[in-house]
Amino acid sequence: MPASYAYLGPEGTFTEVALRTLPEAATRELIPYVSVQSALDAVRGGEAEAAFVPIENSVEGGVTTTLDELVAGEPLTIYREVLLSITFALLVRPGTKLSDIKTVTAHPVAQPQVRNWLRTHLPNALWESAASNADGARLVQEGRYDAAFAGEFAAERYGLEALETEIHDAKNAQTRFVLVGRPARPAAPTGADKTSVVLWQNDDHPGGLRDLLGEFATRGINLMLLQSRPTGAGIGNYCFCVDAEGHISDRRVAEALMGLKRICRQVRFLGSYPRADIKPGKTAGPTRPGTSDEEFMAASDWVARCQDGRF
Repeated sequence: MPASYAYLGPEGTFTEVALRTLPEAATRELIPYVSVQSALDAVRGGEAEAAFVPIENSVEGGVTTTLDELVAGEPLTIYREVLLSITFALLVRPGTKLSDIKTVTAHPVAQPQVRNWLRTHLPNALWESAASNADGARLVQEGRYDAAFAGEFAAERYGLEALETEIHDAKNAQTRFVLVGRPARPAAPTGADKTSVVLWQNDDHPGGLRDLLGEFATRGINLMLLQSRPTGAGIGNYCFCVDAEGHISDRRVAEALMGLKRICRQVRFLGSYPRADIKPGKTAGPTRPGTSDEEFMAASDWVARCQDGRF
């Protein structure tokens, strides 16, 4: 397997900035790809060891392109996540004034994060989406658009100027990125982990989603993401992307997954990995009463004694 990481390019994306925060990125060749799909396909095809892509934004929610790629196709596994604070700059060719801007571009996920600013300062500007924020900057450089919302760091790379900076409708906006590779054994639990799965119901029935959520709730497992995605099999046919607190080696998480495997048509395990919102060496805090590994083991021992007549 080549010692390289694919990422959503071109150079100068927030994805690249987030990727370079991983220590192991310094020992890999970092290769930009034109789309999330092509970056993940590079892993599936053996062209790259792993791919680094955005998966969730605190303003817009799940990045559907990434979720759909992880739902379908050859299975992949999430190994790491990174959180990056996001603020935009309005990048233009040198000499461009705000009154000159008639067209703007950026990645679709950027639009909800700058919508109010755009309405206030450029109400008549035409928005068109780009493959990434950095690609939008490249298109401005080529004269295709008048301005692009991107990271200020991309200005020098594409010979542009930051006409405005610190643009964001929501303060403290963050994007979550994940490092995705071919399936392998999950890393050891850290005490502050996250487990991601995709769930398909056996059939559509009243309380179906409640049944799925109940497998987590009865074991005291908090959910950090729940997003439905169409399966392509017709209106009303959905699967559910779930991020849950804990590691697959935790008894409560393992038992929840076993319960889901019993009642779901399909369960796709996307990985257990360290949470980025908790510093290394710190734990996620105590579990709910009755849901620790020790309490699960004690309950199992009690059942065994009952079966042996040792009440």
